[in-house]
Amino acid sequence: MNYSLRELECFLAVAEELSFTRAARRLNLAQPPLSRHVRVLEEKLGAVLFEREPRGVSLTPAGHLFYEETRTIPNRLTRAGEAVKRTVAGETARLRLGFVSAVMNDDLVEILRRFRGTHPQVQILLHDAPPHDQLRAIAEGRLDGGFVGIEAPADAAGIEVTPWHREALCCFVASDHPLAGRRQVALKELAKEPFVAVAHEAAPAFAALVGRMCADAGFRPRVILESPRAQAVAVMVAAGSGIAILPAALEKLAGSAVVAVPLKGQPKITHVFARRTGRAKGALGELMALLKGWPGKR
Repeated sequence: MNYSLRELECFLAVAEELSFTRAARRLNLAQPPLSRHVRVLEEKLGAVLFEREPRGVSLTPAGHLFYEETRTIPNRLTRAGEAVKRTVAGETARLRLGFVSAVMNDDLVEILRRFRGTHPQVQILLHDAPPHDQLRAIAEGRLDGGFVGIEAPADAAGIEVTPWHREALCCFVASDHPLAGRRQVALKELAKEPFVAVAHEAAPAFAALVGRMCADAGFRPRVILESPRAQAVAVMVAAGSGIAILPAALEKLAGSAVVAVPLKGQPKITHVFARRTGRAKGALGELMALLKGWPGKR
């Protein structure tokens, strides 16, 4: 239907004011051109939209229907124009962020909640993916950034990382394992244990870190099962397949069948947020500012 935005604005003003006089005043428009716009719209639609009465107007059934179908159009157009202006200014109304389920801790939930509270106009799209997949998607522009776990490997060209959270590593064992009742355990005590682990292909930096820690303790872990997902590793621990070294927060996701025993010396990992190298603008820049000042990274 080929009707103009001005005709629609005139119709909506009269429909809401139920008076041509008040509608003309609202639009800062003389009444004759207002009436002409409404009349032209009725002709285009082939329907009478108003019943003209001595003391005002009322909507006909066709007018009621047309009002319900069109009343949100001006506001939607306004929002669309504002979104375009933000985009031209380097801002975005949408953030596509990756995350690893293993880092879905209270701090991350609070960061997203706080950012959403101060930026209600920003749509946050979350994608659960292993670090390796996130880094590739960030490099290719399919993600704006990602909570990738620990620091990206050195060969992640064009990727910049920002630390935001520190977290302890624990030894995860089944609830009936002999180590389950210990207050802490030294890494060297795990030398003869079968390990289940996060696959190197999915999280190369984390897998390499665990390997270095075990090497420093004098042994190479005997890995019998791997998974690209840390939650799946925790499930394998619960099933008695082996032990694992994982971030402490995963204990909440693993359930009562798994116990996270603190490691002697309390080794910690630093979680980072990854994005493409360069100045972060708009909503992404404001998220970066929040992460850089986050107390959990200390």
